[in-house]
Amino acid sequence: MAGLFDPVKLGAIALSNSIVMAPMTRDRAGAGDVPTDLMVDYYRQRASAGLIITEGTQPSAAGKGYWRTPGIHTPQQMAGWAKVAEAVHAEGGKIVVQLMHVGRAAVAANKDTGADTVAPSAIQCPDKIPGPDGVPQDCVIPRALETHEIAGVIAEYVHAARCAIEAGMDGVEFHCASGYLPMQFLSSNSNQRTDQYGGSAENRVRFVVETLAALSEAIGADRVGFRICPGVTLNGMADANPAETYETLIKAVDGTGLAYLHLIDLPQDGLDALALVKAHWSGPLILNNSRGIEDNIQRLENGTADAISLGRGFIANPDLVGKLKRGEPLARPDRATIYTGQGDDARGYTDYV
Repeated sequence: MAGLFDPVKLGAIALSNSIVMAPMTRDRAGAGDVPTDLMVDYYRQRASAGLIITEGTQPSAAGKGYWRTPGIHTPQQMAGWAKVAEAVHAEGGKIVVQLMHVGRAAVAANKDTGADTVAPSAIQCPDKIPGPDGVPQDCVIPRALETHEIAGVIAEYVHAARCAIEAGMDGVEFHCASGYLPMQFLSSNSNQRTDQYGGSAENRVRFVVETLAALSEAIGADRVGFRICPGVTLNGMADANPAETYETLIKAVDGTGLAYLHLIDLPQDGLDALALVKAHWSGPLILNNSRGIEDNIQRLENGTADAISLGRGFIANPDLVGKLKRGEPLARPDRATIYTGQGDDARGYTDYV
């Protein structure tokens, strides 16, 4: 079986090792949601990962819901990400942009003036989200998308994916977890539609299936991955039958040539997400779980996954791959500075060694 430091190929993306840097929101974007030079340095420092998946990046102004998250839909944002891609590639790394449309999981004060907040149904996200001052606020009550508008949202994702490739990125990851827009379509409690995008599992997976098909047509399926977390309750998700929903989704997209499926495998009563994926997905699998680095490594080495993604370890250990290879102890991140940096403040961001 493959080892941690062996090369692996995910679609068209050839990785030098099987360690993936998981997407992590860090809230460091500059004016206009443009990646900053500090972000360039942050990603460059971590380029020894076989693949970096960027922090969640909005494909449109409507897709933003958090403070200081970057976008990938304007020329200025593309230019910022181009610097990131160039820096990572210069260090021999690979990088894809995670496309994250938060849908209803949005605070009005974090969005541009006049930016819409849309969702499958006009149901407010029950969880609070920090505003510009860091204090959690109620989410916006979203506007339910009209059926004819859904194609336009998919087109926003396609535009963002083309922008990412033009900026020099190696591909994109379609974020379908964490209670954001795609998962709002998937989940029976947040999707109360009566058209072809709501009701049955076959209808509720339609938005995700159509978006993946459109992204694949735009940039090539072998440069498109997607991330799921069946059964997670974050941001008010409560699907009546997640096993049915995700079996339906995976069967619909398996065999279409996608670069990878990225599974967040969380322990849940009555649902074995990893077993479900393994039963219905035949393509490359990136596994992310909360059981620790050693458990992740064991699952890679026994053939359960093609690659593993690690998050917190990369925050405090820029050369996490090198430290693991040398058997060195790992530093722990300072939780107080994970989201609080601004401007050129490197504390808790690029000052780890």
